[in-house]
Amino acid sequence: MDGAPVDHHAQSGTEHAEQRLAEARELLRQSQAEAERLRHQLQSAQRHAAGLSERRRAAEAQTQTAARNNRRMVELLEATRAEIATLKENLDAVTHPPFTFATLEAVHAPREPEEGVETGAVVRGGADVVQNGRRLRVTVSPLLDAARLTPGAQVLLDESSSIVGVAPGTGSGQLLRVKEALPDGGLVLAGTADEERVVRRAPALEGVDLRHGDAVTVDARVEWALRRVELSEVDEVLLEEVPDVTFEDIGGLGPQIDRIREAVEIPFLHPEVYREHGLRAPKGIMLYGPPGTGKTMLAKAVANALSVRSADGERSFFLNVKGPELLNKYVGETERQIRVIFDRAREKADAGFPVVIFFDEMESLFRTRGSGVSSDVETTIVPQLLTEIDGVEALENVIVIGASNREDMIDPAVLRPGRLDVKIRVDRPDAAGAAEIMAKHLTADVPLHADDVVAAGSADAARATLIARTVAALYDRGADTALAELTDVSGTTHALHLADLVSG
Repeated sequence: MDGAPVDHHAQSGTEHAEQRLAEARELLRQSQAEAERLRHQLQSAQRHAAGLSERRRAAEAQTQTAARNNRRMVELLEATRAEIATLKENLDAVTHPPFTFATLEAVHAPREPEEGVETGAVVRGGADVVQNGRRLRVTVSPLLDAARLTPGAQVLLDESSSIVGVAPGTGSGQLLRVKEALPDGGLVLAGTADEERVVRRAPALEGVDLRHGDAVTVDARVEWALRRVELSEVDEVLLEEVPDVTFEDIGGLGPQIDRIREAVEIPFLHPEVYREHGLRAPKGIMLYGPPGTGKTMLAKAVANALSVRSADGERSFFLNVKGPELLNKYVGETERQIRVIFDRAREKADAGFPVVIFFDEMESLFRTRGSGVSSDVETTIVPQLLTEIDGVEALENVIVIGASNREDMIDPAVLRPGRLDVKIRVDRPDAAGAAEIMAKHLTADVPLHADDVVAAGSADAARATLIARTVAALYDRGADTALAELTDVSGTTHALHLADLVSG
């Protein structure tokens, strides 16, 4: 057997088969391991899917729970809304009219009480009102904005005396005159029979410049000045203006203008000269004469001259008082208006402005005392004027000018020295004065007929010829200009001509 030959080919095949078997076994083992791994992954995926399914079921349950909660919330909101509506109806029923009116004095915010002086109930906030003359501290409805409640307003109170609304103001009240404005904002008001009272300003009057004589409405129950009332009765008789009339605009009154300038301009413009020589400047001028002769124009020219000729060029004021319209049927009212006029003058004069007070038709206001037939108003009006004129003595920028057609009817005390002591008669113009007046109006701007210009040689010569002819015809006292024949009580007859009716 040892000598038998070895089959190497068979042996090699066997080894190859064993190798392949080992590889197959290894491959089987790997496949089994992979299968086991996949099985584990499958089991893990199944468990994860089961968890997701459970979470989905939990989420569905939570969604259902939230839906139920939402439905309950909606039901609760509906119930709350119905309850609020019911409460609102009950509140409206509680605050149902009728309401009472009151005047609001002040609004108080809540604060800490002062120990030993006030309790907590006092400082919880609220408002002070006046109702039927009684001061009350009441509550403010929580539905109102307390910051929008202003003192002096009309408010509405319900049955529990709580402020539930603001009523529009009526604007009515007692009408009083301002006598003085106090530094703290209060006002001293003058009433009837020399009654005086101190009141507070309503918010509507805060910062308003109130002066003596202004009219305000007052709620006498709370002593509040509510608003200023613009009355026209004083303004109707008092024209406050800066005149634009100059002495150059006035013709035929040369001597009168010279006297006025001597009596007014020099003392006003050069007061130091008067003081140096111990002279007293006149406080008033009386212009008298026939109607329409230029008395008012002279007074306006005085005011204009004072402003134009002043060193600082300040404006002047001309207070034109319409005499007859100043009269009032109520006792003391005319005197009050005279005081207002002079207060206006003092106000302007204190500011450094020259002021001219011009009383037209003085005989209608300041007649001789005791001369009245059906009324004795002059017995109080004249003394009031005299008091005011004497009060002007301390002022350096005020002068009183009066004008009258009947100076004989004016009380002599008004015309005595120290008052209207400069008397100037403004008479009807003579022929020279009439020519001067016509020259003021017949200026180069007025067109002339060409034939008149050619005949006279120039426009200036034509105007001079026209003026001369007109004045000659106007002042001719022949039969052609006679208008009427008058017979006086003695039987003497007088012819009335055009020249007798010429005004300024």
